[in-house]
Amino acid sequence: MKTYQEMSREELLQEKTALEAEYEKIKEKGLALDMSRGKPGAEQLDLTMGMMDVLDSRTVLASENGTDLRNYGGVEGIPEARKLMADMIGVKPENVIVYGNSSLNIMYDQVARAEMFGICGNTPWCRLDKVKFLCPVPGYDRHFAITENFGIEMINIPMTEDGPDMDLVEQYVNNDPAVKGIWCVPKYSNPQGVVYSDETVRRFAALKPAAADFRIFWDNAYAVHHLYEEEQAEILNILEECEKAGNADMVFEFCSTSKVSFPGAGVAAIATSEANLADIKKRLTIQTIGHDKINQFRHVKFFKNQEGIRAHMMKQAQIIRPKFELVENLLEQEIASRGIGKWMNPKGGYFISFEALSGCARKIVEKCKEAGVVLTGAGSPFPYKKDPEDSVIRIAPTYPSLEELKEAAEVFVVIVRLVSVEKLLESK
Repeated sequence: MKTYQEMSREELLQEKTALEAEYEKIKEKGLALDMSRGKPGAEQLDLTMGMMDVLDSRTVLASENGTDLRNYGGVEGIPEARKLMADMIGVKPENVIVYGNSSLNIMYDQVARAEMFGICGNTPWCRLDKVKFLCPVPGYDRHFAITENFGIEMINIPMTEDGPDMDLVEQYVNNDPAVKGIWCVPKYSNPQGVVYSDETVRRFAALKPAAADFRIFWDNAYAVHHLYEEEQAEILNILEECEKAGNADMVFEFCSTSKVSFPGAGVAAIATSEANLADIKKRLTIQTIGHDKINQFRHVKFFKNQEGIRAHMMKQAQIIRPKFELVENLLEQEIASRGIGKWMNPKGGYFISFEALSGCARKIVEKCKEAGVVLTGAGSPFPYKKDPEDSVIRIAPTYPSLEELKEAAEVFVVIVRLVSVEKLLESK
């Protein structure tokens, strides 16, 4: 099979006519399919329903340290939950504060506190002329929404197969005191599925920031979200590496059970140094008297320990792995053979990042919407929603059923082919 680049203008015109006819047929179906957000599907959520049965009116609602879970208190979280969350990301329980259901909420709070009060005695960011954040791209749109919300200048850092371009990271962090942070999803990154190499993690830990209050926002969202039992990525412990490098205070690590248990009723946590924890608790004790200890206890009773979480996530993998493989196989058959797109085959996480021909992403997303298939907005994986190449599209395979996903993916590849032909015809 010829690639589209190898085709003559006449051949491309014939292909365009055939694809337009196929596109019109698709539109007549009146589809309503959604591949826009990385939400667990109903089958995954069903796996957690047993959590509703682990407590009842006869349960003694007391933690191992004697705290009455029905009452106020316990701003750090109950000891059992601190251990469960610590084990999930491989840190010490004493480095962890367990919050409510959302790690995004914790990240927002960390930026807000830095803006209003400063970090560990440093000048509040709101009093500075300029605050900058490094943003590995493509990346997580909700990270970028937080920093944009506070008027923080965001700087694109290209991703490599080993993580962010560390030469650029070092150049900015070590020389510009206005650079106060960087967003990171170190394992199965959103949306590409990149796993940070050991060298990348060590280079992060060895940074010499020009700003005393520079922090790495290490969102370990997919720590246990493997697709394959025999191929499970591991990354170095950033807290340990920072401590070895004499930078113990440089990182905030975030995690949650949002895509492990129930997204709207999970448990989230932050792990960081003793000094950072003290600084956080100083404000947190004013903000709240304590989070939902009963829900923390419910999670401990259901999962029991890290082995329980691992077993649960392998059940989830059996549900979502076929969805990823379906999309990847279709892309391989219909797109790779025609030379009109690139992607990684992630071993975990929640997304496939598709890179179309330059200048095609927005048009692909628009045509998919017209055909009844909703995708994440083009540009979303970049700060200010500005993809410089207009090429990256985030595909979220988890939420639809396998049958719906097959139909949506088939529509997607037809539209990618059509838009690609149109783009190539412009230059022939």
